[in-house]
Amino acid sequence: MARWSWFRPLRLGVSDATARPGVVVWEAAGRLKRGWLPVVEATLAAVIAWVLAARLVGHPEPFFAPAAALIVLGQARGQRMRRAVEVVLGVAAGVLVADLVVQALGPRTTWTVFTVILLTVALAVAIGASSVTVVQAAVSALYLVVVAPPTESLVPFRFVDALIGGAVAVAASQLIDARRPLAPLIDEFRRTFEELAEVLDEIAAALDRGDEDAALAALERARHADAGVDRLRSAVLAAGEALRLNLHRRRHIGRLRSVEGSIRQIDYAVRNVRVLARAAVTLTRGSAPVPPDLGVAVRTLAEAVRSAGNALAADLSGQDGSADRHAERADIAALEAVRVAGQLFTPGQTLPLAMIIGQVRATAIDLLRGVGVDDDATVLGRVDAAVTAPTNGVSRSATPPPAAGSPPAPRGRR
Repeated sequence: MARWSWFRPLRLGVSDATARPGVVVWEAAGRLKRGWLPVVEATLAAVIAWVLAARLVGHPEPFFAPAAALIVLGQARGQRMRRAVEVVLGVAAGVLVADLVVQALGPRTTWTVFTVILLTVALAVAIGASSVTVVQAAVSALYLVVVAPPTESLVPFRFVDALIGGAVAVAASQLIDARRPLAPLIDEFRRTFEELAEVLDEIAAALDRGDEDAALAALERARHADAGVDRLRSAVLAAGEALRLNLHRRRHIGRLRSVEGSIRQIDYAVRNVRVLARAAVTLTRGSAPVPPDLGVAVRTLAEAVRSAGNALAADLSGQDGSADRHAERADIAALEAVRVAGQLFTPGQTLPLAMIIGQVRATAIDLLRGVGVDDDATVLGRVDAAVTAPTNGVSRSATPPPAAGSPPAPRGRR
């Protein structure tokens, strides 16, 4: 499902100001290509809300119907149901205050505007309303005082408008994901892990060449990797909302809960990679040679990250066999990265090299915790065993075999 977060303001820094017009147009076209869905969604929802309020209810000026639809759609997915309720409550509060004050002080006067805004905002804040409710209540009251004073009609047009706009917005936001409510979350998992793996590949390439500039570029990209974790958290909220509104697919909520714990480990892994990138910059900047196998270890860790992302995505898709295979590949690659890096831990090494080795180990631990079912003690024991493993291809054979008659533990699900 498309998100409004794709609409980012154009930052006119040095690079933007000096960019060629063709580049600016190309970037704008790319943003529009990625974000066309919210444009269509908002336009259709606002128009449909307007038509329903005007034709179904017979409101001659259904301003609040499209306004409510746009306000709800402007919120992050996963919060739209709550925001729809808040918009309706905000309109109701604003209409109530405006009606009372206009009857007492008359419409379109300075004191009326002052009193309405003061009482509406104070009431909303006193009951602990969110910023959306506060703004909606104040705008509703102000509109009634200045633009369209309340009439003597028994039909609460503005309140009904808010109901129609909120309902249309919630329906529009769920229609696209109705058949595959977990699809956006699955895509976000693959995207986040792929971006993190690409950062590690860039770090490995910089270490191979001893290229400080390339290491700095990788560090800059690593500093923005937190955005992927934030997108994952938002995608989890959005998927949960979509599943709760879809009666036929609520059985998938259990599958969704299985990955919530993994996101915490992903967050830790992202932080570890950022520290690793910073140490790589320091190492390439120094005079000491970079061990050839260091890039191999980081590149192997990147493969572990990709496999972990595929495992979690397959698990969400219900492809248990594929999830197990990808989790096993992530397991083997993570331990192999630890083994290769561990061989470089020798007396007299530089501090940046020691930091990189340590972050390879820490990232591998977070990956194993994220896609596996082993407890912390078992994960740490396997990682420590991998450090001293004499051969390539470290696998789960480093752990004690299960008791006779017990089934093997599935991989890829927490």
